[in-house]
Amino acid sequence: MDMSARDEWMGDGMIAFWILSAAMALLVGAVIVLALLRGRRSAQDAVASDIGVYRDQLREIDRDEERGTVGPEEAQRLRTEVSRRLLAADAKDASETAAGSEPKPVSRVAALLIALFLVSGSIYLYASLGAPGYGDLGLSDRIARAEEARQNRPAQSEAESDAASAPAEAPNPEYQALVERLRATVAERQNDVQGFQLLARSEAALGNYRAAYRAQERIIELKGEEATAEDYADLADMMVLAAGGYVSPEAEAAVERALNRDPENGVASYYAGLSMAQTGRPDRAFRIWDNLLRRSTAEDAWVAPIMSQIEDMAWRAGVNDYSPPVPQTALPGPTADELEAAGELSEEDRQGMIEGMVARLSDRLATQGGSPEEWARLISAYGVLGNLDQARAILQNAEEVFLGDEAALTTVREAARSAGVEE
Repeated sequence: MDMSARDEWMGDGMIAFWILSAAMALLVGAVIVLALLRGRRSAQDAVASDIGVYRDQLREIDRDEERGTVGPEEAQRLRTEVSRRLLAADAKDASETAAGSEPKPVSRVAALLIALFLVSGSIYLYASLGAPGYGDLGLSDRIARAEEARQNRPAQSEAESDAASAPAEAPNPEYQALVERLRATVAERQNDVQGFQLLARSEAALGNYRAAYRAQERIIELKGEEATAEDYADLADMMVLAAGGYVSPEAEAAVERALNRDPENGVASYYAGLSMAQTGRPDRAFRIWDNLLRRSTAEDAWVAPIMSQIEDMAWRAGVNDYSPPVPQTALPGPTADELEAAGELSEEDRQGMIEGMVARLSDRLATQGGSPEEWARLISAYGVLGNLDQARAILQNAEEVFLGDEAALTTVREAARSAGVEE
């Protein structure tokens, strides 16, 4: 179907839609008016029926008195009661008749107003909340349009021209002078990787993100195949900041190179999700961010911006009743990498390194307490170092602290078994 035929078909479809909508609104209005009129006639018929019943009752009382089945006093009491009801029904009938004798033009105007209100109200609501002229799109069509938008989005240079690039506050004059000297030095030493690294960080600190990412590009060029995921993630970060928060195709390319080197890189994963959110793919953005949150700690820089957006992203992706995972607080003390590095040192150096890393954690657990995970990490640290007596002592202390808490005891005992401490 060519575009002109498609437009003509869409136009005919919209005309049919509006005609059908108006007809349905008029039909509903007619039903409401008829229900009101029928309700009034039904009320009048009921009152007339009551009057007839009361009159029959009066005649029946007269006959009963003549036959002697009802005494004079009882007959008079019954006449009074039935007459009271008859007068009340007659008064009600008079009021209903007066209301029902409303002029026909007034009734017609009322019916017309109701119909107009329904039609105009429906059109107004649809025009305000709906999308006139916009056809229903299946999932494949929406994905195709999102991909088309991604292919045609603005480049980095276009986004930078629209973004405010002024620093948030005036830099320190002395620091500014140092950066200017650094620029001059690096300009004369184009192969100085460390110089460009310092320049990139300095320009970013000044808010000169365009100059910062250009320096970062030079770093990657000099490193060649040795460029790391962090190098590309930093480049993407600076480009996004230079574009005012927009992930351009060039920034996305840097994100992809970072993820190719390290699929777990947090900065790159965050921007990968942001790119999808900006180009009409909330479903993919939600999956990326949800997965990133589940492996992050509360201190990670990307956690706060994700938490502020992910519930809306989940709703847009069709995920109802979503509860974001709560990132764990980073545990103090030596990490597995640090412990492994310590194991490669000499005995004296290793002991000194571990003492520095563990001392603060050990002191805090002894004086303030801590989570089961922190106790488990301390046990693991001494296990890696081969200090099983100290690990065993910490296990015993932890068992006293968490007495009755089976979940916590399971955590610390599992750490003890992994460290080689026999219970």
